[in-house]
Amino acid sequence: MGIFDKIKEKLSHEFIDIVEWLDYTDDTIAHRFERYQNEIKNGAKLIVREGQTAVFVNEGQLADVFKPGTYDLTTQNLPILSTLKGWKYGFNSPFKAEVYFVNTHLFTDEKWGTKNPITLSDERFGLVEIRAFGTYAFKIADAGKFIVDIVGTDNNFTNFEINEHLKSLIATRFTDTVGEANLPIELYAANTSELSETCQEVMKPEFLSVGISLEKFYIENVSMPEDLKKEIFEYSRIDKIDLDKLTKFKTAKAIEAAAKNEGGTAGAGMGMGMGFVLAQQMGGMMTPQMGGQQAAPQNQAAAMPPPMPQAVQYFYASNGSQTGPVPFEQLRALFAGRTVNRDTLIWKSGMETWKPLNEIEELKTFLGGNTPPPLP
Repeated sequence: MGIFDKIKEKLSHEFIDIVEWLDYTDDTIAHRFERYQNEIKNGAKLIVREGQTAVFVNEGQLADVFKPGTYDLTTQNLPILSTLKGWKYGFNSPFKAEVYFVNTHLFTDEKWGTKNPITLSDERFGLVEIRAFGTYAFKIADAGKFIVDIVGTDNNFTNFEINEHLKSLIATRFTDTVGEANLPIELYAANTSELSETCQEVMKPEFLSVGISLEKFYIENVSMPEDLKKEIFEYSRIDKIDLDKLTKFKTAKAIEAAAKNEGGTAGAGMGMGMGFVLAQQMGGMMTPQMGGQQAAPQNQAAAMPPPMPQAVQYFYASNGSQTGPVPFEQLRALFAGRTVNRDTLIWKSGMETWKPLNEIEELKTFLGGNTPPPLP
């Protein structure tokens, strides 16, 4: 390139009097406006479109910030830059400053997830591991702070460059939040909406500290190992199954299976078992004829076990009417499914009046975060 070409290039850049940026991408957050030796003509027009903010930086120091609109660049609307450069009586020659255009629209559908399993302690299942993932949305709330703290001298700062930092921040704060919640393990997957809102409130201040506003935060799924899922499902079914009927059913199935194998030891064992049953039935029939009635009634009473203790049954108010009774574990399942909540009225035998769930001592475990009192 000859000397005249260089002069022509300098002059063409120097006398460009429109400062604007058209974003043809969907992932650029900040873009530095490039021109020859960072020179801007006195009186040049600055065009900031909707969804943008223009930030002027002078020698690494934040100067003026412009919201959407059209501006004539003079000492009147560059007060901070004028002060930094010491323009007491205005300026006529081109001036030097870096201009960054910042996208302030909403960046949506950003993915996050836990890289490693989160270890939690559950009262029933011990130490368990869960994973979680979801989406979030953010936008730049303070363009000046964002340029100074995050972008620095990067001439084209993209969404990808900030995402790794934000995802690490989210994973860390999510781990802290679920650890402090101290909920039963099955409630994490059942209460993703409330947990999402709590996590968003916890993370907002840290996002704002670098000029970013966390607008939305969603937990799409909380997963756990398959064997743990099976244990939880079995545990939840205990209160809904008649254990006596279940035992009889399984015994009948075992006898049926053994009968199909008559030639083996199982068939022989079944035959012996049936023989014992028949012998007992025959003996019971013959006892009255052989004077079995002479056995002392008090001995028969002594051989009988005491009655089973009755499980506590709870009634709860639903839509203005009384519902129940239900046992403790079924009430816990109703709480997990949001049929009842902390303010639902509960009554059990021995209580004088109905009380909210959160005032009944043994039911406070549903709410999470229950800790013992200090030692005397």
